[in-house]
Amino acid sequence: MPYLIIGLLVIIVAVIISCIKIVPQAQSFVVERLGTFQDVWGAGMHLKTPLIDRIAKRVPMKEQVADFPPQPVITKDNVSIRIDTVIFFQITDPKLFAYGVENPMMAIENLTATTLRNLIGELELDQSLTSREIINTKMREILDLATDPWGIKVNRVELKNIIPPPEIQDSMEKQMKAERERREVLLKAEGEKNSRILVAEGKKASAILEAEAEKEAAILRAEAKKEAMIREAEGQAEAILRVQKANAQGIQFLNEAGTTSEVLQLKSLEAFAKAADGKATKIIIPSEIQGLAGLATSVTELVKSDIPAKSVGSEQ
Repeated sequence: MPYLIIGLLVIIVAVIISCIKIVPQAQSFVVERLGTFQDVWGAGMHLKTPLIDRIAKRVPMKEQVADFPPQPVITKDNVSIRIDTVIFFQITDPKLFAYGVENPMMAIENLTATTLRNLIGELELDQSLTSREIINTKMREILDLATDPWGIKVNRVELKNIIPPPEIQDSMEKQMKAERERREVLLKAEGEKNSRILVAEGKKASAILEAEAEKEAAILRAEAKKEAMIREAEGQAEAILRVQKANAQGIQFLNEAGTTSEVLQLKSLEAFAKAADGKATKIIIPSEIQGLAGLATSVTELVKSDIPAKSVGSEQ
């Protein structure tokens, strides 16, 4: 009898322990009672009813990544390519995830493949290669809307690889090589153009500097010539002033010495002779000194005729 009681106690304790369930962090348990949905357990310790309740599904609540194999698709210009996608999703409602669809991962994969074929079928090959961001955004919106009844939220969709056929890859490589060669030629031509422009600008600047230097030199020469002319004019004016002063002093001296009118007329005649200086072709002599001029001429001829006579006499 005591052994029976102990056995019953052990069984009761084992059943109670089996009914205690601990849900880990970032997980949820879907609990059914007699085959129908009962509750969703979050993280922590829970107690279920023995023989009635059962854990129908353990649902991870963390964000998950699904990497699907490449899917063959055909573009608008009838080019067959292969694209593999990566989807980042998170379960937001464990009940919908457990009862919304039979195999959620297979459903997401098939939905991704059909959506990708629809989007790529509207684009040409070049657009498919250059419009990844647009394709990713549209696919995320479509998948997020379609998986919402399943308790799944699609956070992000990425096209991992776009693999065109080998012949298309060869033509693309050739096109890329030609484009690079064209850019190289353009860069080389642009460099030569810039070099010629710099050389021309250097020559232009040099010519401008030479012209400015020549202009400044001409200005300096003109200023020097102007200063020389001014100094020469000042010298001539000074000389004329001195001559005038000398003449004035001579006249004053003659006046003080009591010079006669005949001497003054003779001085006037000398002044006319200097004025002529062998360059004048016609000289007008006042009447009052014409007689004196004739007298001076006679005296000059007499002196000239007397000099040879004296010289002949001395030789004899």
